[in-house]
Amino acid sequence: MSLGERRAMIAPSHPRLSVVRQCALVGLNRSGVYHRPKGESAATLALMRVIDEVFLEHPFYGARQMMLHLRRLGHRLGRHRVRRLMGKMGLAPIYQRPRRSLPHPQHPVYPYLLRDLLITRPNQVWCADITYIPMRRGFLYLVAIMDWASRRVLAWRLSNTMEADFCIEALSEALAKFGRPEIFNTDQGSQFTSPRFTALLMTAGVLISMDGRGRWMDNVFIERLWRSLKYECVYIHAFETGSALCAGLTRWIAFYNPASLHPSLYVVESN
Repeated sequence: MSLGERRAMIAPSHPRLSVVRQCALVGLNRSGVYHRPKGESAATLALMRVIDEVFLEHPFYGARQMMLHLRRLGHRLGRHRVRRLMGKMGLAPIYQRPRRSLPHPQHPVYPYLLRDLLITRPNQVWCADITYIPMRRGFLYLVAIMDWASRRVLAWRLSNTMEADFCIEALSEALAKFGRPEIFNTDQGSQFTSPRFTALLMTAGVLISMDGRGRWMDNVFIERLWRSLKYECVYIHAFETGSALCAGLTRWIAFYNPASLHPSLYVVESN
């Protein structure tokens, strides 16, 4: 079990087990235990959830457009506050800059390899992305590795930071379980351009592909996954803890994966 998974299992408000006891049971140092992000009030967290829902519908909104939309919904706030919250959530409008995180100035960016490529079989192309996941008393970030042909979620991890570690853990699990793809496609976020992440792909002999700056359509299938996951699981349940969220996502992804063969794939298989 990975460090991220063990952190996500800790429930600070557990009625019978203390945090110390839970850490001992999963082999985790107390100093490394998952904690909910601090510093945002319940009202601000509720506002961040509204921003997340609006952004799913209008991914081209910048801070000014988001502010005007929120004001129409009755929220009185300024553009600077909206910009700060969108930055904390990793949201940026399409066609302006990458969606989840800014590229690292010292990390190399790889060319986009999927233009006009016919993708017809599993393990031909994998993709990955990160999204913000609101909870009742905090939030986490989720990364998922997806097979582009089958639309199957191969591996995923939760984290309370945007560091590269949880992305590397998810990629390592996918490679161990499913072999290696021919091409791996991501955006230009610093997690995916980090030397540790790209070295794992290059060592496995995988070609690295990266979206054009801010072009969400280059990774459209995983964007559709986020929409389904949030409307069908996250928003409905409003999970209290990281462990509850982890369990809920496990159930939803198990439900999603068998149903993820799209009609277009049956056409491919019949040829």
